Amino acid sequence: MKFVDEAEIRVEAGDGGNGTIGFRREKYIPLGGPDGGDGGDGGSVFLVAVENVNTLADFRYHAVHRAERGQNGMSRNCTGRKGEDCYVPVPLGTRVSDAETGEVMGDLTEVGETLLVAKGGFHGLGNTRFKSSINRAPQKASKGTPGEHRTLHLEMTLIADVGLLGMPNAGKSSLIRAVSSARPKVADYPFTTLHPNLGVVRVDEMRSFVIADIPGVIEGAAEGAGLGLQFLKHLSRTGLLLHVLDVAPYESSDDPVSAAQKIIHEVEQWSDELADKPRWLVLNKIDILPADEADAHCDAIVDALDWNGPVFKISATSGEGTRELMFAIMDFLEQERRKDSEEE
Repeated sequence: MKFVDEAEIRVEAGDGGNGTIGFRREKYIPLGGPDGGDGGDGGSVFLVAVENVNTLADFRYHAVHRAERGQNGMSRNCTGRKGEDCYVPVPLGTRVSDAETGEVMGDLTEVGETLLVAKGGFHGLGNTRFKSSINRAPQKASKGTPGEHRTLHLEMTLIADVGLLGMPNAGKSSLIRAVSSARPKVADYPFTTLHPNLGVVRVDEMRSFVIADIPGVIEGAAEGAGLGLQFLKHLSRTGLLLHVLDVAPYESSDDPVSAAQKIIHEVEQWSDELADKPRWLVLNKIDILPADEADAHCDAIVDALDWNGPVFKISATSGEGTRELMFAIMDFLEQERRKDSEEE
């Protein structure tokens, strides 16, 4: 299925049921008084995060979601039935905003988490409610209030611990394929991933993390060029970025240093938050270089970039260095989680 990470839907809560005007009519009780019941509240619309939905594609074909209207009140002081609430399943990582005002209404990041997006109308009052010492037979009832109607903008952000960042053909898909069960397309000719991929990396029986591969970022992505702008936001929730760099580009004119500098520039242009995230340099495809030249070539790239963070040399195709990289990531993530728990 094609990945869809944005959608607009219409949500309409149910109106409140109207109150009714009624009078008690029984044998031998000619003046029984008012007995009109209240209406029922209208149903509300909720979004709920679920595990088994991983795309917003279905909302292209089911764009309107309505809750049930409250039932009108009845005689004998019977209250109308409340309208059924409407629960709309959405993927984990869905950010919800009002399409008209731009107001962010909430983020759904945990399984079962719900968000009220349209509140049902309040019930109308029956004439029994208006009975008083000076008005023993009120001919008055109120109508239920309308339910809220909204157009929502849904934006799905992948929830991953680690994000892969790099130019097209840097080998990100090959890396996620080598270390997880994800099977993105890979080939021995230049092409770019067209939609994000998630993979679970299991370093042992009890330790694992989620890694995300997004489409390659090209120069000008922060201004809208290519697919990078559309998917850079998926890296905003990751705890660590792996900057994957092709040390042996397909075309000799492609300089690894300038390619890395372009990516760094685009990330800084996109957001300061993303630029400040921990970022490791992963030099990929070292198996293509002659063994006696690989270390010197990689060191020259690191020196030219003036890189101060961690550096890993790997081959996603052969698996060389990937195991050490995955264990280092796991250790880093566990350390960050311990810090967060201590702060809390």
